[in-house]
Amino acid sequence: MTDLSTTETAVEQLRLEPLPAQDPAIGRALWQLEGARGRLKKALHDLDETMLDWEPYPGGNSVGTLLYHIAAIELDWLYFEVLEQEFSPEVQALLPYPVRDEARRLFAVTAVPLTTHLHRLDTARQMLLDVYARLTLDDFRQARQLPQYHVTPEWVLYHLTQHETEHRGQMQETMALWQLRDKMRRET
Repeated sequence: MTDLSTTETAVEQLRLEPLPAQDPAIGRALWQLEGARGRLKKALHDLDETMLDWEPYPGGNSVGTLLYHIAAIELDWLYFEVLEQEFSPEVQALLPYPVRDEARRLFAVTAVPLTTHLHRLDTARQMLLDVYARLTLDDFRQARQLPQYHVTPEWVLYHLTQHETEHRGQMQETMALWQLRDKMRRET
């Protein structure tokens, strides 16, 4: 006879487990956002740090630039849209570079170690989780009336999940191009 407890633990559990929040709907949305972050970190696990600043083509974004951008945009949406306030001094210190350059391209963030990028991402995420854990469901779905649009904190989480996922795809493509470039150099 098979011991079910042993069999069950060997099977991967694919289910949503809400994170701590005032309402399970908020906790599920936070879990999805955290899932995107987990997949990003997994993609970076074997990253060759010498490629953090490498641009895959002229005008392309490096992995380091994209990591900075993800953290900066997460905090931008949290502060300006959800909280409707300016950055705190702590956030300003966390984001020493502008998001875009004079040409409106992402500002190239170079010479920053992966550990610093990951710390920035973790700090930004904890700030967001702390704010969202305190929101009521009504506040989560209450539109912020900004001059350019009306936006709910619920939509912000949807957008940030999509934003991070799309940039993870860019980073994975950049890492694949780096590996291909290295392979071609070794073969010549």
